[in-house]
Amino acid sequence: MSFMDFKIRKMENKDRDEILSMMEEFYSSNAVFTNGSREIFEEDFRNCIEENPYLKGYIFENGGKILGYSMIAKSFSTEFGKPCLWFEDLYLKVEFRGHGIIPKFIEFIKDNNKNCIFRLEAEKENVHALYVYKKLGFKPLPYSTMQIG
Repeated sequence: MSFMDFKIRKMENKDRDEILSMMEEFYSSNAVFTNGSREIFEEDFRNCIEENPYLKGYIFENGGKILGYSMIAKSFSTEFGKPCLWFEDLYLKVEFRGHGIIPKFIEFIKDNNKNCIFRLEAEKENVHALYVYKKLGFKPLPYSTMQIG
């Protein structure tokens, strides 16, 4: 089966169980810093399928089979004076990795969101993802990320 002809669509309520399962796998991997919780995953999913101006959820699908998902968060960069889209979650099921799905999705988002800057975070242990992101033009920033709460 070729996955190059996959489609990208917005998350729908019918995707809930499969998305939550993928989120549990993603957040328990070395690709992210925190483990999250079922409560957070439920809230993220709910915000993706409702009309939240700050978060959009996408499904990668081929022949009715879900290959993975992504969540895109919107903010504004005062540093650059324009909207900023964050690739918050970029997840593919193991068997669908390495087929060019993530690069096509990133291009889809860039093509449909002109005059934005695009950011993402990746753990240094996620070597393959970092290689792909750098190949797509993402560059490491000299910032430290901090948080409260």
